[in-house]
Amino acid sequence: MYQTDPPRPPSEVLPTMYDLPSEDPQDLDTPEQNHPRPAWETMPTMYDLPSEDPEEPGLPDEFHDFQPQLLRETFQPPTYPLGEMFIGTDLNLYYDARNRLWYKRLDWFLVLGVFRAQQQQQMRLSYVVWQEAIAPFLVVELLSPGTEAEDLGQTLRDTNKPPTKWQVYEQNLRIPYYIVFDRYQNILRVFQLTATRYQEVEIQNKFWFEELQLGIGVWQGSYQQTFCLLIRWYDVTGNWILTPEERAEQERQRAEQERQRAEILAQRLRSLGVDPDTL
Repeated sequence: MYQTDPPRPPSEVLPTMYDLPSEDPQDLDTPEQNHPRPAWETMPTMYDLPSEDPEEPGLPDEFHDFQPQLLRETFQPPTYPLGEMFIGTDLNLYYDARNRLWYKRLDWFLVLGVFRAQQQQQMRLSYVVWQEAIAPFLVVELLSPGTEAEDLGQTLRDTNKPPTKWQVYEQNLRIPYYIVFDRYQNILRVFQLTATRYQEVEIQNKFWFEELQLGIGVWQGSYQQTFCLLIRWYDVTGNWILTPEERAEQERQRAEQERQRAEILAQRLRSLGVDPDTL
């Protein structure tokens, strides 16, 4: 586990509107105290106001936008052509043909053996298991305070309600791998389907998939000009797979090194009385 402490919400340090004394004029000791306070003292911050709709828990915040992008950009398995797999992010998955309106909204998931859209008209509006006939191979959930208990299988199914997320993955769809990343504690957890139940795999923030010839792990660095601690894919040599932006920067550096080597060689030739432009 990384020892990096998560940022402390301002509300733990600064008072919110609920912590401040009344501004009723009768409660003020002197006229000088009756003046407007700055917004940061009286208004709730993003830490005080939930990003989730109580009727639709798990709505994405900025992290839920960044993290799936990095997983998608670095997922380059040598064992499967990109045209024969589907990656879904923040997409509804309909899983029960008898209850056709039941769905789960997955943060990131991978399906092997299905076609990838080649044109806009083929792009999926959702993933419908009975239409595709193939369940996901892997699901990644990004832990949120509002969904933590369900993400970790700690909630029970309510009577006459759809099954929980954990039940759908484990029992309905029997998804081989279920991954949970807790960005607040920087912990990656992997659950593998064994017989009929998920068993947690002992890992050190990295896990290797033999079927994909890829591994997933916790990485620390700059992504899209933001210093982050995220999960991403690595190859058989243990190197993190580069994003398109990182590959472009690597090529730029390589080209610059070649230019510098060529300039040094040209200077040496000139010192020997040889014009490099005539060679």
